[in-house]
Amino acid sequence: MFKWIHRFGSSPFVYRTANWLAPVFGIGAAVCILVGLYLGLVVAPADYEQGDSYRIIFVHVPSAWMSMFVYMVMATSSAVFLIWRMKLADIVAWASAPIGASFTLIALLTGAFWGKPMWGTYWIWDARLTSELLLLFIYLGYMALRSSIEQPQTAARAAAILAVVGVVNIPIIHFSVEWWNTLHQPATITKLDKPSMHISMLRPLLLMVAGFQLLYFHQLMVRVKTGILQREARTAWVAELVADNRV
Repeated sequence: MFKWIHRFGSSPFVYRTANWLAPVFGIGAAVCILVGLYLGLVVAPADYEQGDSYRIIFVHVPSAWMSMFVYMVMATSSAVFLIWRMKLADIVAWASAPIGASFTLIALLTGAFWGKPMWGTYWIWDARLTSELLLLFIYLGYMALRSSIEQPQTAARAAAILAVVGVVNIPIIHFSVEWWNTLHQPATITKLDKPSMHISMLRPLLLMVAGFQLLYFHQLMVRVKTGILQREARTAWVAELVADNRV
């Protein structure tokens, strides 16, 4: 088993694996998102309190979930890089940062569009909203720190430390609605007893969550391939790929 795991330290093996998985994840993401949008926007009934404005949750909730999930992947990969000096772990962290920042921005924008009819304002300094905004700044800070240091190894270590330290914000985001008196609604699909949503609304929401998850893995595979090629540009196996026009 450990020998199999050790193979993920091989750049050619990871590149071939990512090259094979990327279209699989892409197709899965397209199917889940298209079906989820149809069920959520067309089939699901209007909410008895919020009307049709609630439908924005089919994009907002998956984006918010992915903003935290991607950061956990980035922070874990950064920790692996700092401890075991695995270059591919750093590539995963580097590849995840802009994807996670995009999900976070979408979560903030869709939350603002939902907040206007519900709260009467696009933005309020609510604990959940503020901590999510801080997460976006951490993502942007990670990318800015990497690009501001010329020495690649130094930039990777500095950014990895920032990613690991910034993970403290994740439980704050998740538990903010329980720790403080906020306007943001509490959990609806992750409660231990049962979700607060009707199955006609829950089904498309779960499909959208799955679709966004697969979309992340698709984008991750594409960016990991790019990162490997950039770092291994002078190696023989990359030269063979270029010669065979298989990049």
